[in-house]
Amino acid sequence: MSVDKKSSWGSLKLMGGRLLDGDGRASDNVALLIREGRIAAMGDPASRADADETIDAEGCVITPGLVDLCCNLREPGNGQKGNIASESRAAAHGGFTTVCASPETSPVNDSGAVTNLIRDVAATRSPIRVLPIGAITRGLEGDMLSDMAGLAAAGCVAVGNGSRGVRNARILRRCMAYAQTFGLTVMFSPENQALAADGYAHDGLVTSRLGLLGIPEVAETAAVMEMLLLAEETGVRLHLSQLSCARSVEMLAEARRRGIAVTADVAMHQLVFTEEALAGFDSRFHVRPPLRSEQDRKALIAGVREGVIDAIVSQHQPQDTAAKQAPLAATEPGLSSVESVLSLGLELVELNELALPELIRALTSGPASVIGRTASLAEGAVADLCVFDPDAFWTPGDATLVSLGRHAPVTGRELPGVVRLTLVEGLKAWEQPAS
Repeated sequence: MSVDKKSSWGSLKLMGGRLLDGDGRASDNVALLIREGRIAAMGDPASRADADETIDAEGCVITPGLVDLCCNLREPGNGQKGNIASESRAAAHGGFTTVCASPETSPVNDSGAVTNLIRDVAATRSPIRVLPIGAITRGLEGDMLSDMAGLAAAGCVAVGNGSRGVRNARILRRCMAYAQTFGLTVMFSPENQALAADGYAHDGLVTSRLGLLGIPEVAETAAVMEMLLLAEETGVRLHLSQLSCARSVEMLAEARRRGIAVTADVAMHQLVFTEEALAGFDSRFHVRPPLRSEQDRKALIAGVREGVIDAIVSQHQPQDTAAKQAPLAATEPGLSSVESVLSLGLELVELNELALPELIRALTSGPASVIGRTASLAEGAVADLCVFDPDAFWTPGDATLVSLGRHAPVTGRELPGVVRLTLVEGLKAWEQPAS
């Protein structure tokens, strides 16, 4: 965080909000007292206590701070697309208190030196907690193993391949075995690169109609099966990142029944949009893995609802204007999404596709458990909190978005859920400006 916390700590009291913990426990009209970065009291003791500042949270939901397992902060790297300061502030606007920084930086985060650089910059410029993910191979090229011991010592909470594949199964097996010796979780975005080839959209009805190059579902499912079998053999903790197919969810559930130590996440846009979003050649929806069918979307939601999928992520990838202003095939994949994740989730709640406790679990305690952390509203817990008004609305656009990437999936559309306050260790990382 960007300030000396202890010198800034005071006491803060939230009054009248509805508490909703990651395990589904809820309490209405409860007071919350925060002192020295922790939840000091709840309920009547909190309401009776004095505080330096009191905030009326009536009508708001108070949850643990949201946790994102996949966020591209673009630093070190191309500053015109974003940086740690801009994108972490955007995350705070979205209610996130912790983000895991993708290893796809420039240079790639494949050494302790780059990890330390990310942590140092985050310590001075980020209002939230930034946890680096290390590259599992040098340069993310999939050939030579990175210095995983050095990455772990420098503070990486996991290692992974970002959005890139590991082409050689023998190297993939070595990566898993090596990570297992250090107790590291490996995060893989499953894609068989030979099967994906030059595709950039789901190999389905829309690609057939528009003449787009497709990526078949088997490009993901074949990689999922390979990774599950290798994880079972090596005993490594495996996390499958950004699943997009119904069959992948089925294989994940079966692997868990066999006792394989595997977790998984899905990007919010995969739960909301389908391949039809590309029907107008809208480059915002050029993402990887691609948006798939309605059947896949429903299966992914069911996976979240049933707890087979542990976490919902933003898969935030800010791009500059030039990266999205080209023929669809030539544009760069990715959505600027971290500020709209909660709102899109609340739309799913309104449609009765997810219950609010299921959404909050997948955004808080679920992802926190993947990286060996907790997200709780218990007395004595670290005061990482998100306070949002589910009945208020906002419209993403140049006047409201904080990220340098303005290619949000819902620009110009009114969305439910305004984040009023984001607290990290009791300090304000985001406060909604007075209207």
